[in-house]
Amino acid sequence: MFTGIVEEVGTIKSLLISGTSGKIAIRAKTVLEGTKIGDSIAVNGICLTVVSLQPDGFTADVMAETVRRSSLGKSKTGDLVNLERAMPADGRFGGHIVSGHIDGTGTIRSLKREENAVWVTVETKPEILALIVEKGSICIDGISLTVAGVSEMDFQVSVIPHTGEETGLLRKNPGDLVNLETDIVGKYVQKLLGLSRGEELGQGKDSEKKSTGITMEFLQEYGI
Repeated sequence: MFTGIVEEVGTIKSLLISGTSGKIAIRAKTVLEGTKIGDSIAVNGICLTVVSLQPDGFTADVMAETVRRSSLGKSKTGDLVNLERAMPADGRFGGHIVSGHIDGTGTIRSLKREENAVWVTVETKPEILALIVEKGSICIDGISLTVAGVSEMDFQVSVIPHTGEETGLLRKNPGDLVNLETDIVGKYVQKLLGLSRGEELGQGKDSEKKSTGITMEFLQEYGI
C-alpha cells in the first residue's frame, strides 16, 4: 500500500516492451534505501515489484495488464517518473490509501497558474469520472491530490509549489498522458450498491433504474 506522497523523481534508464509486456529499469537513489528484491515501488503510481537492484537504480517486470491500463506503453528512455516505496507499518499516513493499481489514464488539457498554485485539468473516461468527487482524493501519476472540481468530461486539481517541485507533474504539457487511480473507498461503495461503472453518469444500460444510486427501497431493505 502507498500514500501518494512522492519520495523522489527518478528517470527511466531503459524500457523494453515486447508485445504487451516487458521490463523497465529506473535510475533512483532515495527509494533504494532499505529496499530488497521482491519489494514494491510505485512508479508514476504503478505498483511494480523490484526484481534486481543496482547501485544507481532498480529493475522491474511489466505485465500486459499494466501496459493496457497505464501510460507505461507510451513512455520512453529518459522520461521522469514519480517514485514511492510501500508504506511502512509505523509510517505516517500523509496522503490517502493508494493501492498502485491503475484504473486508466487521463490526458492533461491545461495547466494554468493562479498566484502560487497551478490548476491542472485532466480529461478522462466517464467510468473513471464516476468515481471522482469534488474535495475527494485522486492519485495522478502516483501523487495524492485533492479534487477541486469535476465535470462530465474532466476534473481539476490545484497543485501547490512544494508538490510541483518534488514531482514531475508540472513538467508535463497539454496532451500528455497521466496514470489515474481513484479512491478505493468509492469503488467498494459502487460495488455494494450494484452499480456498473459509468451508470452514475447515465452511461449504463440500466441507467434509468440505477442512476440514482441509493433509493428508499435500498435503505428499507438494509434497515436504515
